[in-house]
Amino acid sequence: MSSAPSRSRAVARLTSAALVRTVLGEVSPGDVVIIDGRSGAGKSTLARELQRQWDGAQPPQLIALDELYPGWDGLAAGAEYAVARVLAPRRTGAPARWQQWDWGTDRYGPDRALKGDESIILEGSGALTAAAAAFATVRIWLDAPSDVRKRRALDRDGDTYRPHWERWAAQEQDHIARNDPRRLATHVVELV
Repeated sequence: MSSAPSRSRAVARLTSAALVRTVLGEVSPGDVVIIDGRSGAGKSTLARELQRQWDGAQPPQLIALDELYPGWDGLAAGAEYAVARVLAPRRTGAPARWQQWDWGTDRYGPDRALKGDESIILEGSGALTAAAAAFATVRIWLDAPSDVRKRRALDRDGDTYRPHWERWAAQEQDHIARNDPRRLATHVVELV
């Protein structure tokens, strides 16, 4: 598994189906795929479709950072938690163990676990950092125009997300400035 960033920085304009076909040709059992991008870029949709079409007896475990962020100010903390509790144990083949964030009670809730050799799709804003990239075979940065992203996100989450849009966008911008996920990606894609 190579953690070297892609040499090409060209933005590919692909359909979700074409990107899924490309990624499926690059993965093997036990691999990790990371999908990052700003809110509304299409990360969750792509992750679900990739999981659905994954070959093999056992599809990969889909872990959304939405389950790990400790609240509306937790983008960076959720990404660090994913590396420490989900990805790092894989170095020794140990099982990953983490708690899922309960947005309703504003605290960590149920425990989750998965075997150390299972394939994983980790998706969410902030997921692609240098620490996380070291564990992933495929690293995707998704992009879309800001007006499209905002419309998608607010259509999806409506009034729950609306008051937090700017605050979350500022954390995404900080992540981009600190981690340069686009540079770490093996695929930089604007979905059409």
